[in-house]
Amino acid sequence: QVQLVESGGGLVQPGGSLRLSCAASGIIFSINTMNWYRQVPGKERELVAGINIGGVTKYADSVKGRFTISRDNAKDTVYLQMSSLKPEDTAVYYCNGDISTSWNRRLAYWGQGTQVTVSS
Repeated sequence: QVQLVESGGGLVQPGGSLRLSCAASGIIFSINTMNWYRQVPGKERELVAGINIGGVTKYADSVKGRFTISRDNAKDTVYLQMSSLKPEDTAVYYCNGDISTSWNRRLAYWGQGTQVTVSS
């Protein structure tokens, strides 16, 4: 079984910064793509940023230039550095991983979510 555990959320003022972390644990053969999603009440979960096993990244237009996704393969951890935060970034942020637990078993896993609130 694989678990993804997020940390680093909280309350921050507009213009501030936060760094989210997502650590994977369990029986892991390889971690393929890792993503960060976010969701606000009444809206669909949206992709914020992703990084593949080769380190290629992608971002939602709304966060380009402000957020940076990175991964530490030795620690099975992905990070989301968020800067110049805006009130509209307020959401529950979820980590998502495309993880292989053996050579022929590959599933998507989700973390429990961490709240990010941007407010003065």
